[in-house]
Amino acid sequence: MKHLFSLIASFGSKAFSKSLDKIERVGNALPHPATLFAMLALAVALLSAICAWGSVSAVHPVSKATIESRNLLNLDGLRWIYTNVLKNFLDFPPLGYVLVVMIGIGVAEGSGLFTLMIRALVLTAPQKWITGAVVLAGVISHLASEGGYVILIPLGAAIFHALGRHPMAGLAAAFCGVSGGFGSNLLITSVDTMLCGMTETAARMILPGMTITPAVNFYFLFVSAILVVVVGTWVTEKIVIPRLGAYQGTAERLPVEKLSAIEKKGLLGASIALLIAFALLAFSIIPENGILRNPQTKSALHSPFFDGIIVGILLIFFVPGIVYGIIVKSIKSDKDVVTHITNSMKGIAGYIVLVFFASQFVAFFNYSKLGIILAIKGAAFLQSIQLTGIPLVISFVLLSAFINLFMGSASAKWAIMAPVFVPMFMLIDPAYHPALTQAAFRIGDSITNVITPMMSYFALIVAFSQRYDEKYGIGTIISTMIPYTIFLGIFWTLLLIIWVQTGYPLGPDAPIFLTK
Repeated sequence: MKHLFSLIASFGSKAFSKSLDKIERVGNALPHPATLFAMLALAVALLSAICAWGSVSAVHPVSKATIESRNLLNLDGLRWIYTNVLKNFLDFPPLGYVLVVMIGIGVAEGSGLFTLMIRALVLTAPQKWITGAVVLAGVISHLASEGGYVILIPLGAAIFHALGRHPMAGLAAAFCGVSGGFGSNLLITSVDTMLCGMTETAARMILPGMTITPAVNFYFLFVSAILVVVVGTWVTEKIVIPRLGAYQGTAERLPVEKLSAIEKKGLLGASIALLIAFALLAFSIIPENGILRNPQTKSALHSPFFDGIIVGILLIFFVPGIVYGIIVKSIKSDKDVVTHITNSMKGIAGYIVLVFFASQFVAFFNYSKLGIILAIKGAAFLQSIQLTGIPLVISFVLLSAFINLFMGSASAKWAIMAPVFVPMFMLIDPAYHPALTQAAFRIGDSITNVITPMMSYFALIVAFSQRYDEKYGIGTIISTMIPYTIFLGIFWTLLLIIWVQTGYPLGPDAPIFLTK
């Protein structure tokens, strides 16, 4: 096994790196994602006119109604476009979710709490568990949006170097957790809120009243986080470190800064605040008469708690961030709080621009009925070739992983894929709940993050590696990270297959199969 992966790594550093150079050139030639969505929206408009002219239609398998394609370029269509541009933008589900969550994240990030939590996790772990701690910290860093890329990855390399181990191994372990494990976590994050909104929009093409909460994949993501830590640690220790050998560079070992007394005090205060926030949320939903249970049915699943879970996530970030900031004096007044939130919002300005064009594309796709027609015909095609069940799930994971090589943004990819594949999986036999489609997408979207130059932080990772040897480049990163892609892909997909076979829910009110 060891010799096999040494061969794979050697191949990745030579022949495969040439292929990636071609992919990089193609990727650089693509327009900006916002421009790409604008072009896709225009393409949908043109295609809708062609399909309407050709009388393209499909019979809904549930209602048995005939669904005809609608022309976006006739008089009615043009009027609809003109009067709905603003509505399309404001009604796009991920926008509101992300803006609300970023208020809490902004406070936690700006106060320094996230940085401290990651440092504390890594620095307090026994040395024999340091690799697992770095990978775990990478998984947890998703709470800080993209903070793990700029904080944890160079920190992982520095810790390994300080411990006399190869710094590239520490970088790889952190990169695995932050990027390779992007579709896993121990808590619900802003990514969950972003994707579930798109999933809900797509699911409503088949079932108009369907609700998809950010917790729809929570059980699976939690177990996935454990799997990512185990697999990431094993690959680092058994494949990456032996291949790298002893570090021969000249970079000076830098001591990792320990937590100061005031930081420890702040962490304790934030931990207490977090426990109180959790306790209050639990008290609102666990008792039979909890104020956030459904007042009529007393249900915990279909309740105000899950309908407004975004507010709960906001509080989990906001309250500890405030307490920590006050203790360490990174928050001295309400002005500092607003400044931290404002800085956080500045960081997603590009996302807001992207959402404007993505929302138009999704709305155009829905109005034209092309999505549901394609889903119905696609489901029928899959049935005709008998590609259903587990082979279909595996194929979708691989497709998502392949597309991720060329298009880095998870939200951008899912905005394109969800309107097609969520309805398609709902219409095949057996019919899958949208939670499964989203879970399969997240696996594929994660495992190739660490080997594609199209990932927005890839160049930064190369720069981090060059601190330890200026000869390191794309080929170095790719050949180091290929084993993570292979083994995460195998075991993560296997986990999903086992999950499907057992029929265990992927999250609260998120069964594997859809009851029609």
